[in-house]
Amino acid sequence: MQTADIRQRWLDFFAARGHTVVPSASLVSDDPTLLFTVAGMVPFVPYLTGLVPAPYPRATSVQKCIRTNDIEEVGKTPRHGTFFQMNGNFSFGDYFKEGAISMAWELLTTPEADGGYGFDPAALWVTVYKDDDEAIELWKKVAGLPEDRIQRLDKDTNYWHTGQPGPAGPCSEIFFDRGPEYGADGGPATDDDRYVEIWNLVFMQYLIDDVTSKTDFRIVKELPKKNIDTGMGLERVAFIKQGVENMYEIDQVRPVLDAAAELSGRRYGADHDDDVRMRVIADHVRSALMLMSDGVSPSNEGRGYILRRLLRRTIRAMRLLGVEGPTFRELFAASRDAMKAAYPEVARDYAHIEQLALGEEETFLRTLTAGTSILDLEVAKTKDAGHSEIAGDTAFLLHDTYGFPIELTLEMADEAGLAVDRTAFDELMTAQRTRAKADAKSKKKVLADLSVYGDFRARGETIFTGYSELATESTVLGLVVDGRPVPVASTGDTAEVILAETSLYAESGGQAPDRGRIVGDGFELEVLDVQKPVKGLISHTVKVVQGEVGVGVGATTLVDEDYRRGATQAHSGTHIVHAALRQVLGPNAHQSGSFNKAGYLRLDYGWNSALSSETRTEIEEISNNAIRDNLPVVTREMPLDQAKSLGAMALFGEKYGDVVRVVDIGGPWSRELCAGTHVSASAEIGMINIVGESSVGASNRRVESLVGLEAFRRFAAERALVSELSSNLKTRPEQLVGRVGELVASLKAAEKKIQAFEARALSDRVPALAAEAVRTGDVLLVAETVGQLSSGDELRSLATAVRAKLGDAASVVALAAEVGGKPVAIVATSPAARDAGADAGALAKTMASVLGGGGGGKPDLAQGGGSDVSAIPTALDAVRRELGR
Repeated sequence: MQTADIRQRWLDFFAARGHTVVPSASLVSDDPTLLFTVAGMVPFVPYLTGLVPAPYPRATSVQKCIRTNDIEEVGKTPRHGTFFQMNGNFSFGDYFKEGAISMAWELLTTPEADGGYGFDPAALWVTVYKDDDEAIELWKKVAGLPEDRIQRLDKDTNYWHTGQPGPAGPCSEIFFDRGPEYGADGGPATDDDRYVEIWNLVFMQYLIDDVTSKTDFRIVKELPKKNIDTGMGLERVAFIKQGVENMYEIDQVRPVLDAAAELSGRRYGADHDDDVRMRVIADHVRSALMLMSDGVSPSNEGRGYILRRLLRRTIRAMRLLGVEGPTFRELFAASRDAMKAAYPEVARDYAHIEQLALGEEETFLRTLTAGTSILDLEVAKTKDAGHSEIAGDTAFLLHDTYGFPIELTLEMADEAGLAVDRTAFDELMTAQRTRAKADAKSKKKVLADLSVYGDFRARGETIFTGYSELATESTVLGLVVDGRPVPVASTGDTAEVILAETSLYAESGGQAPDRGRIVGDGFELEVLDVQKPVKGLISHTVKVVQGEVGVGVGATTLVDEDYRRGATQAHSGTHIVHAALRQVLGPNAHQSGSFNKAGYLRLDYGWNSALSSETRTEIEEISNNAIRDNLPVVTREMPLDQAKSLGAMALFGEKYGDVVRVVDIGGPWSRELCAGTHVSASAEIGMINIVGESSVGASNRRVESLVGLEAFRRFAAERALVSELSSNLKTRPEQLVGRVGELVASLKAAEKKIQAFEARALSDRVPALAAEAVRTGDVLLVAETVGQLSSGDELRSLATAVRAKLGDAASVVALAAEVGGKPVAIVATSPAARDAGADAGALAKTMASVLGGGGGGKPDLAQGGGSDVSAIPTALDAVRRELGR
């Protein structure tokens, strides 16, 4: 049974039983405490917790998920994967335990020919929470399961909660017995790979608080509306139904594994370690493909860092298979072909995905070269010191800065006959994880405060009127101060205001929030921020400028008209620049992010090289021509599928509902899905002035532009600058470039003459300095201060010239000078002086310690410095004493 068939049977089964089929949400979670969607129930959490009213009583989905907390287990067990798909069915106060158990058993055991999965009932086991007698009796009644195939387990495995006060409840898990050839008898309680968990039923029936751990909490009461949340691992069912050994061999994953085998010339099944590596490659390539299809780009932070780690672990695994060149083109194409039937977007957006993957591969292969050089130096240094172990902080530097997996460092060190101080490395990694966990914990506390919005959201969505009006009369539904609802807020208070309607735009889609005021009878509020803390609810952060505002009173939102005008210019300008980019560079120049506010826009797009000045000018000219042509701007609402059929661009990684807003500028030339505010015709934008273009990561560029009046002001400032330069240089503006070029050439020629003069002057000082040589211990010593010089290089040249003047004698030259207001010292030694024990590096350190700084170098030539110019004579005396011993 193919994976796509398993998926479709699930959706068909539950749709036929009154469930609304909900498309998979993005892998990028809306939950601020989660980097990714880590479980099938994540998109439904607001409904399960009551924060947002559920729009349907029953739902079903097949949700894309990413988990990397057990990434080290990937490839080693039959069931651990970083990307997986979770089949889920959900009830929001509708059916409960009996309904969930009945439907689960029916779907599992109904013959394949009748639309079920055709599992042998004799091969299925269940676990329940130890005190959930009701579930046990239902399993006996519904499924006819004997007592010995129902196992009671404790809270650590069979009780669900979020880790925060709120809904919770026992769960029941369904396992498939693979047979005695896979492990010992004893059922799921043995925690053996023989028994594969395929479905988990969560019975959300209690309200809990005082949560201190997974197993320590207080049950407050039963919930008035009990919910069901279930999850079936699609890949786990697939490898069982396809008769293969693990999830890496199913139809959606095996093609990548086979591609890795072909590229490496290794045979899957011939060697355990190679098999693990091929499974890691197959898993990670699929995960990376799906992440990039949801808009994640490689970076050094957050989601991008996880993606980068997956890609780099893939490169490392291919390296361990003996392949050191690029392989992503073949590996990602294999994964695309395996996944496109279930997720057509991976084929539709593949050009951009491939560009990101190949760019990251190229970058990391270069990084490997740089990191290898550092490691080679450390290996040589360790061996020279007579040690057998590379320092843990070096391994951590390679891991943290260069992206070297520790396993790669261990492998390369082993090839050189050395070990790595793994204990020190692990301590540094633990410290880093501790910092990360503390940060995540602080973010989790922020999420806990979202519960305050539940009552407000239960009254309905906030109506946004700002597309058609700038002033809206409304009612204050709620006030929040310091995370708690309050009845009133007074002068000087900062509070959140929840209104029934608002004309103020909440930050979203890259557009900054509106500025403005909220006024009412006896009060005035300055709007500081406008956000959407939960789906469908708008919150205004305000400062009470005057009076007192209370819940239930009338209020009018007033948008700052000038700011909104600038914001609409910038947002429409973003669409125009995006269209111009694609017109010039082609469809692969796909927007990957944006930010716009009054007078300014920033647009990130997929591209792997800098724009030439000519290309940048062309994009700017196309944009301003579109403004000049006064193209109509038309907004429409329509179903998502219809919008896509019209060619509306769904921006990479963005999330859209079933009904979307389409913004056309000049018809199909610029047609995007967008909920932002826009001008009514392109001429209202005024002007676009591109002021910056830069890299923001592998295969991603950023263009920045001023818009409208701000763009004009920049042009005016540049015009004034040109006028002033033309006046000062007594030349016409069109001749300014040539005139400045002449001046630069003259300046360079003058600088060369000055350098030549200074070099002669230094050379002239060499005989006099050599004549100051004094026998000190076993060497001739020149220890002099030479006043002020323009650079340390001049002092170095002077010291080596004096050393050469002294010929074959055992000589030491120690010179000091003031360079840029700070002392610099150079020590040079002849071969004979070094044979006598003189070491320039040690002497430079001696001088630097007196000068209040540091220094060192090679035995023949070294440099030191500091901060105390007045200490130069003392530093020279220190050299005399050192050599005179």
